[in-house]
Amino acid sequence: MPVRVAVDAMGADRGPDEIVAGAVEAASDELQPLIVGPPGLDTRGLELVEAPDVVAMDDKPTDAVRSKPNSSLVVACRVVGEGTADAVVSPGNTGAMLAASLKHLGRVQGVRRPVIGVVIPARRGPTILLDAGANADARAEHIVQFAHMGAVFAEEILDRPNPEVRLLSIGEEPEKGNQLTVEAHELLVVSGLNFKGNAEGRDLMSGVADVVVTDGFTGNVTLKLLEGTIKNVLDALREEITATPRGKLGGLLIRPAARRLRTRLDPDTYGGAYLLGLRGLAVIAHGNSSARAIANAVRLAARGVEHDVAGRLAERLGEQTTVLESGPSTTPTPQTR
Repeated sequence: MPVRVAVDAMGADRGPDEIVAGAVEAASDELQPLIVGPPGLDTRGLELVEAPDVVAMDDKPTDAVRSKPNSSLVVACRVVGEGTADAVVSPGNTGAMLAASLKHLGRVQGVRRPVIGVVIPARRGPTILLDAGANADARAEHIVQFAHMGAVFAEEILDRPNPEVRLLSIGEEPEKGNQLTVEAHELLVVSGLNFKGNAEGRDLMSGVADVVVTDGFTGNVTLKLLEGTIKNVLDALREEITATPRGKLGGLLIRPAARRLRTRLDPDTYGGAYLLGLRGLAVIAHGNSSARAIANAVRLAARGVEHDVAGRLAERLGEQTTVLESGPSTTPTPQTR
């Protein structure tokens, strides 16, 4: 049976045609995208699940999920919860995606806070950064659970046995950082993970670890800083190369290497971020996603299904009783993109 991925066609900056094009690119005998959008949408042969409403980027997440049950984002999550699809991909409102996923997919038993995991294209190979924005506020025990979820992702999706885990902080020493970081460090030391200590922001792109954990506020700021830096450096390099005849000549010689570098650093390579900790697979794509990014996001979702990431998370977190029983379960307050 092919993996079926529900794709929210609405809510993205480039419009539904770009989303459909990406879904078509990802389609194969083993992967069957379902387009979720308004009646009459041209799906280029893919199955259409009708959803007449749209959640806007500036809608309040929880209110939008409640007041727009027939929006493409909510319906895409619902068909996964109902078993019609195996995973969902949406480039829409991130907070609404979190709220709709919690409503229709539910959390893995024991998960206190679902977390956004984003793959960083580091020099030594990809690193997963989490939380990248689901939980602006977190406690130390939440960060330890983020680390366990990141470790499962690294094992199943990045093919990293016994992945190395580090905690994002302002210094390598255990006592460096704010109270949250110091407390999280103490818990990570005894977590049973392959914890290697703290990592500084400057080390992320070098591939300092397979998994880097932090709270959602810090992670989201870090992610957007990295994305902006990569884009501006690559754009500045292109401008310098094309500024003079000598530069253009040199550009011809380095073009193959430059293309490889751009491909490796391009966020479209992975296409999206996993929303981990749910009883189903959800991938959040960027609002400005290209067709290539959507295709890769759909493939990323399908790979999570094939590797049973949700099941592996449930198994792993079920073993961490001392962490999970240290306090009451809490639900994050969804934030808009």
